[in-house]
Parts: sequence; structure tokens; C-alpha cells
Amino acid sequence: MAKMKTGCAILVACALVVGTSLGSHGNAQTIAPCRPGFSQSFYTVFVPRGVLQGLNIHKDTLLSSGHVKFETCQQIEEVSFESSDPKFSVRPDGSLYAEQHVTNLTEPIQFMVTGRDSAGKYIWETTVKLALAGHLLSPPVNQFAGDGIYGGSSHNHYQNPRLITFPRQHQRGSSNGLRRQKRDWVIPPINVPENSRGPFPQVLVRIRSDQDKEIEIRYSITGAGADQPPNDVYIIDPVTGKMSVTKPLDREERASYHLRAHAVDINGNQMEPPIDLYIYVIDMNDNRPEFKNQVYNGSVAEMSKPGTSVMQVTAFDADDSTTANGLVHYRILSQTPHIPIPNMFTINGATGEISTIATGIDREKVSQYTIIVQATDMEGSLNFGLSNTATALISITDINDNPPELDSKTFQGEVPENAVGVVVANLTVRDKDQPHTPNWNAVYRITGGDAMGHFAIRTDEVTNDGKVIVVKPVDYERNDAFTLMVVVSNQAHLASGIPSSPSSSAAVSIKVLDVNEAPVFPSNPKIIRFEEGVPADTTLATFAALDPDRFIQQTIRYSKLSDPANWLKINRTNGRITTTAVLDRESPYMKKNVYEATFLAVDNGSPPATGTGTVQIYLIDVNDNVPVLVPQEALVCERSRHGYPVNITASDLDSEPNAGPYVFELPSYPSSARRNWTISRLNGNYAQLKLRIPYLEAGMYRVPILVSDSGNPPLSNTSVLKVKVCPCDENGDCTVLGAVTVAGLGTGAIITILICIIILLSMVLFFVVWVKRREKERQTKPLLIDPEDDVRDNILKYDEEGGGEEDQDYDLSQLQQPESLDHIMSKPAGVRRVDERPVILESQYPVRPTVPHPGDIGEFIIDGLRAADNDPTAPPYDSLLVFDYEGSGSTAGSVSSLDSSSSGEQDYDYLNDWGPRFKKLADLYGGGGED
Repeated sequence: MAKMKTGCAILVACALVVGTSLGSHGNAQTIAPCRPGFSQSFYTVFVPRGVLQGLNIHKDTLLSSGHVKFETCQQIEEVSFESSDPKFSVRPDGSLYAEQHVTNLTEPIQFMVTGRDSAGKYIWETTVKLALAGHLLSPPVNQFAGDGIYGGSSHNHYQNPRLITFPRQHQRGSSNGLRRQKRDWVIPPINVPENSRGPFPQVLVRIRSDQDKEIEIRYSITGAGADQPPNDVYIIDPVTGKMSVTKPLDREERASYHLRAHAVDINGNQMEPPIDLYIYVIDMNDNRPEFKNQVYNGSVAEMSKPGTSVMQVTAFDADDSTTANGLVHYRILSQTPHIPIPNMFTINGATGEISTIATGIDREKVSQYTIIVQATDMEGSLNFGLSNTATALISITDINDNPPELDSKTFQGEVPENAVGVVVANLTVRDKDQPHTPNWNAVYRITGGDAMGHFAIRTDEVTNDGKVIVVKPVDYERNDAFTLMVVVSNQAHLASGIPSSPSSSAAVSIKVLDVNEAPVFPSNPKIIRFEEGVPADTTLATFAALDPDRFIQQTIRYSKLSDPANWLKINRTNGRITTTAVLDRESPYMKKNVYEATFLAVDNGSPPATGTGTVQIYLIDVNDNVPVLVPQEALVCERSRHGYPVNITASDLDSEPNAGPYVFELPSYPSSARRNWTISRLNGNYAQLKLRIPYLEAGMYRVPILVSDSGNPPLSNTSVLKVKVCPCDENGDCTVLGAVTVAGLGTGAIITILICIIILLSMVLFFVVWVKRREKERQTKPLLIDPEDDVRDNILKYDEEGGGEEDQDYDLSQLQQPESLDHIMSKPAGVRRVDERPVILESQYPVRPTVPHPGDIGEFIIDGLRAADNDPTAPPYDSLLVFDYEGSGSTAGSVSSLDSSSSGEQDYDYLNDWGPRFKKLADLYGGGGED
């Protein structure tokens, strides 16, 4: 075997298990304040094969540069490192060196590294694990040679367990008087494989004190796994010191244990300082890789180049990722479908990234691929590794690699003239891209043949077809046909590298159909100006319409559609408009001096077409309305020094300049007008009327006033103003008595009115008292009739008349209800009457209230009648009645000769309507026909 030269320094590429700890393997480390110590409690260093000679490591070989990191936190000045394995050392900068020749590295090597400060006050510890990079471990069955201890010897370890002796202690003084202990060595860690099959307990090591020859020693262990949860995983024989494991271990549950061994005498006195035991669970390949998802979804665009990343699948293995047990390798097992070739995709064995490997991906041929991916641990070894599979669904996304193609190069259509919004032609198109995407959606454009913009093309969102519609009416008389040039393309640009044209074109021939068009009035509305007062039969204008159908000779007839005031008429043939009444500008039918009428023009086409025209007549005002005084009544104090003058104005239906300003005058007749009153002008529209004399007796006065407008010639009107003159108080307000006096009522009239008011109030009061008295009587009287007229529950006995001459000796007592049956039973044998009362509970009759309301009498009687009709205990009883024998020798003939039968059937169903008392009879006769 070749050997490496001394002093070779080669950096080692290492993978750290960041944030792991002996207590909680694999969990993320919580960020905490800086504390001096190793950055990790467990370091893993992969030794590359380049530093080996065969499987050996030469002395002074640099295994890792700065791998073991120590945080001083600016609190520790100097730290020294010691290794529990003398073959390896850690330099102050954290570099790991081989101090001795290492002969075999086929299995991982673990050792402890201890850090101490210069004062000896603090001690820190960590574990370093060396493994050969890329080395495939042997199968688990041969990994632990019989004894179950990783790196153990070949002899039977359970019969001769490894001996751990308590280290000797040396006392060494210092200048400050402090004394500290120094260990001769550090106990190497104990390696235990997981999933051991036993038998249990399995002896791991034997702990011994050098003083056991002199005194009797008792051994014990403490820590998590011994006397702390999980309890009793490890036990120790207190006499022999053999430490054993009691059950199979699971590295994925707990990767390491830290115990302390104690040695005491039989009295419990400590004989040796406790020693630290580090137990590491060696990983076995007992976990399959597990995919994060069973189904992965990815996508790639069609026509993608080889090497395009598609998706990534990830599998996790719970085994130790620093060994081959946890190193996962990926491969593709199958691809469906095999179009165009079976291997369209590849996968990165280390990362699980799937990418394309070939060209020819076409969504229009294959829209989705299904790939089965396998993940295998042991670095992909199919002989020793465990595998698992997952499915990757790769969808092929569409790109615009297929331009739209019109089904034909020419399309035909026709449209009636003047139609708007109708579909003229349907342009069908084909596109192989994914429907309802920008790569498939068609965009139509008209490139020629429609200079005036009569047509447009809208895309059908469902079928992608183009609908040619009319947006502006076409006129057959101007253009009877159109030829449109149409181009269709996609919303999205055509993908690069496609040799086809991005668009398709076609011609659309459209024929315009002639229809009968309605006559058109050239000026609509037609405005006519005239002075008001135009007499009837005056011609205003000729309102004629034109027929747009120039190629057809048609006759037009006119009629009136709307004429609110009925002022106009139109000639049926030529459309001449004349008046039928005087046009009045002040008419309520006028709107802002304009009168509006509507006329119809109808041709004789098939079918006839009708046009509508409007005439607006603007009437010029003339002075034909006199002004009217406003207001019509006023109130003035009888003394001129009191009160206020009356402001007056005028209104005129005419407009300017035939209205104001107005002239107000008092006429010369009657003379009292100018003698008692005077008018002064305020402005062009207002004047004031006031008393000329100091005092005028209270009363109603009619004052004539002459009002003239400003027309040419002006119109005048004499209006009478009713002025009420009344006594006023100092504030100029009419007093109450004065107002009554002005109204023309004397003292006698006032008294008469007051008496009438008093009489009316008295009648109302009397009526209210009478109504309350009637209500009180109604509440106290139980009936609306007098008590002596009440015949309820009274037995009226009338005189009985005897029978005829022939039946004076008839015993009437036989027809009455007997008190008992004794006298009947004692009669001689013969015919006798038996009227028996049913022995059942008597019916409950309604109870009448003590003081019933008069309205309840009828209801009470009806309830009692209903109860009596349905009471079987009330006479006559429903029993066989046998009457007394009345003798023989009747002069009447025998009735036995009467024939009760008849040729016709007698209907006795009416007996059912007679009530409960006739129920037996109705049953006998109603059912006789069936017997």
C-alpha cells in the first residue's frame, strides 16, 4: 500500500449538520444571546479520497481547515483544544489534523474535542465524526461485527466488554492558591447500532475503579436514558459495573445519550469523580425515502429547448444524511405517452430537478405527460438501497404556434337598406391552439371596401367566428353592393420561428336589398312666423315630403297627427297647411310663443311607409289684451294720518312692448272718486292709492281706476278696487269692531249669530247626554224587551177540551208518561204499552249566564236545540211503544187488504234530512231495498 508524504495539506469539503445537538437531533437551533463555546455540539467531516493512500491517512495530514469553530463572544482571550483520540488533534484556528498514522477508514471514527480557557475555569466539549466521502458502506448485516459496538474488535464483546477505568487524578497548585484537576485522558464515545435484535439487556462496557481491590465499590449511572426520561434505557450492575442497553434503539427518535458514571463505597461516599459517557446511536438503513407529495404538478411550454427546467421533486430520508443511508438518488422509471420518443425528460439524480432532454414537445399532439420518479437511498444502490416512487404530471402549456385560418376565401351576405345591428355574414375560422386563450382568440379587421364605416366585425366568444354587422345604415339608392376585405389574426403574437403567416384574409360580398322607405320632410321641424289673430282659412305654408325611393313612382298622402288646439288642417294631396281658427298667442296651448303640430306623409308602397314631420308656428304678439288692476281689494284706515297707502299694479296677457309701463288714473265720474282719493305713481308698473281727505267714514267703497298699457295704440281698462275703510289703532291696524262694521253687520245681526251658536252648542250637549244614558241602560238591562213580555222558560196551560161523544170514556192517562210501571205490570194479560228510558248518562245542556247579553239569546237557543236533538235520554225514547187495546168491532174495514207494494220504488232518503229523531225510521226504510 502506497503511503502519503508527510505534511501534505489538503482542504476537505465537508457537510455540517447545522444546529444539531445531543439532546434534540435534527431540530432547528433557537437564536439566543452569544455564549462562549463550540458553534455545534456535533461535527461531521467527510474525508476526500484524495488525502488517502488506499484507505489510510498519513501522519500530519490536514483533514479540515477551520472546521471546528469556537465562539469567544469577546469574553474568552485564549482557548486550547484537546482530542480524546490521540490520533487526531485540533489546532487553535479550528483546523483538524491527523497526528498519527490511521490505517483503516472504512468505518466512521468519532472522538471528543474539549476546549478550555487559559484560566482553567471553563470547559467546553463537542464531538467530531470522520467519514469517508462517497464511500458506500457494506450491508448492515456485516456492519457491526457480532458485538454490536461500532468500531469494536472481532472478539465477543458481550462476554468480554470494553473496560473503562476511572482516570487517575493529579493535584497541581497555582499562584493564586486555586487547585484544579486534570484528566489523563477523555473517555472515547460508545457507539451502539440502532434496531439491534438482542438478546436484551446487551452489555456495552464495564466501568471499574482502581480502588475496588481495597474497598467494596458500588457503581451507578445518571442522566437522560438512565434515571431521567427516557428512563431505564441503560442500566448498570452496581457490583460488577457492567453497563447494558435494555431495548432496541432508534436513531431517528434519539441519536445520542450523555450519561455520568459514579463510584461510591457501601456507605455512599464518593470514591471517584464522575466520568462522562457519550453514547452514539449508529444509523441503520431502516427508512425509505419519502416524497413530500405523491403527485407533483409541473408545466413546460411547447417547443421548449432541451435543458429547460420543468419542476423539482423532493424526497426525505429519516436516516443519517451524513452516511449513504440518508443519501437519496433520483431516477425516472417511465414516461407516458411515448410521443414523440420515450425519453423526453431527464432528472438530476442528486437534486430531483426534472428538465427536458429532447425537442418536439407539441401541445396539439400531447397535452400532458405522466412520469414515474423513483427515489433510492444508499446513493441509489439498487442492491442495498430502499426505494419509493411518486408521480409527476407535466402539463404542456400552449404557445401561439398555429395562426388562425379562415374556412373560405370568399363569404357572401345581404342586408336590407336602413337596417342597423343586423348580422350580414358569418366568418368561420379554425385555430389549433388552446381555446379561449389569447393564442386562440381571433381578431378581425376590415382592410378595404368600407370607406364610410358602414360595417364592423365582432368576434363570437364561444365559437371564435366573426359576425359582420351593420353599424351605419346603407342606402340602396346610393350603393347596392359592397365587397369587404377582411383579415383575421390572434390576440397574441405568433411565436418566433413559425414559418406560417400570422394572419389569414378573405373577401366578403354584401348585397343591399331595396325596401320601401318612408317619405322624408326636407325641413323637419318647419318653422313658420305669423302675427297672432290670423283669421281662419289663412294659408300658412306648404309642408311637402319627398320619397327616397327614386326608382319607384309613388303617391304621397298627408294627414294630421297632432294639433292640440285644433287650429290647423292640411291638404291631403299637396301638403298645404291652412288655419281653421284664430291663432291666439295667449292660448294655453302655446309654449314660449310657439305652437307645435305634427303631420304624417304616407306613400302607396307595399307595405305603405309613413314619415312624420313637425311644424312650429311662432306667433308675434299684438296688443289685443287690456290691462287688469291688481289687487282687487284693499284695506284703508278711516283717518288719513293712520295706516298706510295701498300699492297697486296691473297685469297684461300681452308681452313687451304691449304691456307695461302702465298709466293709472282716477276717472272724472263719479266725482267722489277724485274728491276722496288720490293716486301717485311710484314707477312704470306700480302706483299708490290713498285718502285725499283727513277722514272717511268706515265702510266698503268701490273706487274706479283707469289703467292703460303701452301698446300702439294703447288699450285702457277701468277696474274697480274694493276698498274697506275701517277704524284703526295707533299702529295703523284695523280694530275687530271696525272690521265687523266694515263687513256690513249691525249689532242686531251680531247678537243673532251669537244666539244661533249657543243653541247649536246646547243641541250637541243634549245629544251627548242622551247617548251616554242609552249606553248605561243597555248595560243594566239583560234584554231588549220588557220583563213582562219575556216568555222564556214559562209553561202556559190552556183549557183542555174533551173528546167527542163516542170517546168520552177514553182513559187519557194511558197517553201520559207513567211515574212507575207497577200499575202496568199489575194489569191483566193483554196488550200493554211499555215506554222505557235508556239507562245512560244524560247529555249536558248549555248553561245560560246569570245576566246574558241580549245578543247571546239566539245563540243560546240554537245550542239548546242542538243538545236536545242529540240527547237519547229525552222523550220520545227510541224504544218499542205498545199502546192499550181499544177494543173490537170497528166499523172500519180491515186494512190488511191494502197492498203496500207499488210498481214504482219509493225514495225514503229524505228521512235522513229530518234529524236524529228519525234516524231509526230512515235506517228501516232507507235500507229496505237491500233486504
